[in-house]
Amino acid sequence: MKNAEKSITCAKLQKNNSMEWFNGMDLFLKSYWIIAGIASVIFIIQMILTFTGVDASDGLHADFSGDMDTDGPFQFFSLRNLINFFLGFGWGGVCFYNTFDSKIWVTVCAFLTGMLFVLLFFVLIKQFMKLERDYTFQIADTAGKTADVYLTVPENKSGKGKIQISVKGAFHEIDAITEGEKIPTGSKIKVAGIIDNQTVIVTKL
Repeated sequence: MKNAEKSITCAKLQKNNSMEWFNGMDLFLKSYWIIAGIASVIFIIQMILTFTGVDASDGLHADFSGDMDTDGPFQFFSLRNLINFFLGFGWGGVCFYNTFDSKIWVTVCAFLTGMLFVLLFFVLIKQFMKLERDYTFQIADTAGKTADVYLTVPENKSGKGKIQISVKGAFHEIDAITEGEKIPTGSKIKVAGIIDNQTVIVTKL
């Protein structure tokens, strides 16, 4: 019981000290701490939701779907960019408060930090989406490549077999037909054309 009471007392003292520290701040600095704190909480929640896939349909892609094209415009006015700006603005103000005597210079530096956060996050997400796009399998990428027959490909388009092909470092099994003679399992082939999203035309090497 005594240990519990001591723990409660210590917690209260720490809370009181924190409140005294915060209440003793200049209003200008206090405003930056509030902005930084709120923006940090929202930013963390957004990141958790994004990387757990909860908001994959209307979060990350909603804000950046138009931006991921390298020829597309940079979308400044989005909820995520607003949070990123305030995250940089708040922490920038906190960090630069004791650097300059002028509050105007602190505000300018905080503003520039906010803009830097927006740009930095945009670049990071752009690279992330580029990697995601690069490693997404597209059957068009198989054209002209060589592969191994996994299941025998019947002659003269009389049926479908399967081939195992490597695209961008990953192996894929896709359906295959041939216009020539039967191609047995284990044979080397070349992809001569694309039929649909799951089927290619192959020729024996």
